[in-house]
Parts: sequence; structure tokens; C-alpha cells
Amino acid sequence: MIDPLLLRENPDAVRRSQESRGSSVTLVDEAIAADARRRSTIGEFENLRAEQNAFGKTVAAAPKEQKQALVAQAQQLAAKVKAAQQVSQDAEAAFLSIAGSLGNVIIDGVPAGGEDDWALVREVGAKATFDFEPRDHADLGELLGAIDIARGVKVSGSRFYFLKGVGARLELALMNMALDKALAEGFTPLITPTLVRPEIMAGTGFLGEHSDEIYYLPADDLYLTGTSEVALAGYHSDEILDLSAGPLRYAGWSTCYRREAGSAGKDNRGILRVHQFNKLEMFSYVLPEDAEAEHERLLAYQESMLAACELSYRVIDIAAGDLGSSAARKFDIEAWVPTQGTYRELTSTSNCTTYQARRLDIRYRTDSGKTSPVATLNGTLATTRWLVAILETHQQADGSVVVPAALRGYLGGLELFEPVA
Repeated sequence: MIDPLLLRENPDAVRRSQESRGSSVTLVDEAIAADARRRSTIGEFENLRAEQNAFGKTVAAAPKEQKQALVAQAQQLAAKVKAAQQVSQDAEAAFLSIAGSLGNVIIDGVPAGGEDDWALVREVGAKATFDFEPRDHADLGELLGAIDIARGVKVSGSRFYFLKGVGARLELALMNMALDKALAEGFTPLITPTLVRPEIMAGTGFLGEHSDEIYYLPADDLYLTGTSEVALAGYHSDEILDLSAGPLRYAGWSTCYRREAGSAGKDNRGILRVHQFNKLEMFSYVLPEDAEAEHERLLAYQESMLAACELSYRVIDIAAGDLGSSAARKFDIEAWVPTQGTYRELTSTSNCTTYQARRLDIRYRTDSGKTSPVATLNGTLATTRWLVAILETHQQADGSVVVPAALRGYLGGLELFEPVA
């Protein structure tokens, strides 16, 4: 959730953020009123509790003959304290509910608007061109014996698939190259749980408007994660971190699950939009003042991976209305997909400032000895979707695919994927 101090001292900044997101501005005033009510009831409760403590000393020191009457008064006062505590707790819950509905306050420079209002940061690399009719990744995958969609549908239903042969090897090669990159940059690798508790899923901000895309197991009260960001954010929940030696950086490797609710008929062909995929996710815990620099660092790591895969791509600054509640800024990197004649998202990186840390109670100790929320950031370093752009970009007329040089060492030196008989 957002900083309550910012809400009180600079509500106009929160209003501007909500307006840029296309979200309710009146919710800000409701949150301010709820905060005032919360603080007022806390004060009333604490005053009554102080009165109760002082009266208890009076009762203890009173002569025996006066104690019976005083005890009755103490009981009445105790009832008032209990009632005031309940009122205070209810006001706190009401504030958290309203304030928790506010999106993270966007960073200056984030474009206003919705899905189509992003701003171009840069384009890199020449788009692939061919002197033959290029095949899409689904046809290439079948020709190479790399992707089996028909049997994936037979076994699990629509939007499922098998990677096999060089397809399975290519994904593992890509993930291992990403892991080596993460290790070189000081990330600690983790293989994360893919089932998490509701409070962890809610704490990362994923149980908002897109909650219908998340798989839920009611018998166990657990959620399947759509990204290891969720488990990585929960890893240090309810902890005070030592960031004196610098950020804590993790690279989480996991299978991910998404319903893709509401996307019927969109990208049905191939493996661009599927229910299950693998991903290596970077996650950083940093001092709030270092968050924007860390964001640029994560973006640079992602770009180096796309460059290593010899892909043409663009970086875009996502508009406020398309950020999701937890991100204050997000960059997407989209690779050129030749048969679609457009760029498609392969990876993104988000600066969540202190939003997730406040919800998950993740803090660091300041120089004064007090505790304060950390900032959290995430970014994907490799995922199954990358196979789409790699296969289509590096195809040849006979259906073979040239393996990018950086990946060959992870494939036993293999330089070419060739059609199977």
C-alpha cells in the first residue's frame, strides 16, 4: 500500500497518480477520512488505556474498605477500554481496506493513459527480413520436432503444449544462460514454491483487478503463482533486512501458471499465450533512494540477454493505467516477431517502490535505529515465450533455425536446428 504519510502530507500527488491511472480520485479523499478516523480512535483508545493504568495504581494503593467500590469502577473502565480498542481496530481495518485499493503512486515521467499510451524509450537491432515466406513458430516447432501442441491439448486442454527434442533443450539452454548472467551480477539463485498463501499473493498486489487470471485451490487455500516474483517477495515478509552491504538480489526459477482469463481467441496459435511456462525472475530488495538506479540496472541485464539472443527489440515505458496496482513504473521489452509483423512483449521490469514491502512488512533499519520499508523491484531474465522470437528470427528457407552463438555452449555446441524426418 502507499505511504500514509504521503497521503496526509501530499494528497495531490496521490490524486494525480490515480487520475493518470484512470482510477478513482475520490478514493483518495475516502482514504484521508479513514486515516483521520483511524488516528482519532487510536488516540481515544490510548488515552483510556492510560487512564486505566493510572486507576489501577489507585486501586492497588487504596485502603481495603475502599477497594470494593474502586474495583467496580475499574471494571467499568476496562469495558470502555475494550470497546475503544474494538472501535480502533475496526477503523484500522477500514483504512487498510480503502488505502489498499489505491494503486502505487507513479514515478514522475510515467505516461498517463491505458494499454496503448506507452512511450517508446528505444529500438535496438535490425528487424529480420527474408527472401522466402517465413514460417511462424508453431509451424517451425512442428517441423523441428520441438513443439507438440496437439498432444498438449489432448493431455491438458487448450493453451497447453509439450516442448520436446531441441525445443526442450533450447528452453533449458536459455534458462541456464540467464542463470549464469544472474550469478555474474550477484544474484542468489532460488527454486521457489509455486503455491503460496493468500496473504502473500495479496501482499504483492496480485489479488486486484486481474485476480481472475490466478489459479486458486480452495481445498488448500493456496494460489498457484503466475510469476516467482510472488514467492520472492514473500521470502522476507515480516523481516527486518540488513542492507548495509548493498541490495539483496535473488533469481527465482519456477514454473508459472496463468488462466489467461478474458483472452479467448487471442494468440490461440502456438505458445505465445499459454497457461503454463517456465521463467527466471530477478528480484531486488533495496534502499528506497536506490530503487530507480536498480530499475535501470535490471533493464540493462534484460537487454543484454536479448542482445545475446540476437533479437531485434524495443523498450517501452508502460502507461500508468496499464501498470498494475503495485508498480510505480514498468518497462516492457518487446521483440520483433517476423510473421506477426509487430513487436511482442518478451519481458518486463517493475519498480514497486515500498508498496509491496508495506503490505508484507519488510523493513530495514535506518541510521537512527528506526525501521522503514524497503523498496522491491522485479524483472524477467528469461521465459518460455522467448522461443517464439528466437525460432522465427533465425529461421532459414528449409525450415532449419540457426542457433544464436551465445546459446551454443549450452547446447553442446549445436549450431543448427534441422527439420526432423
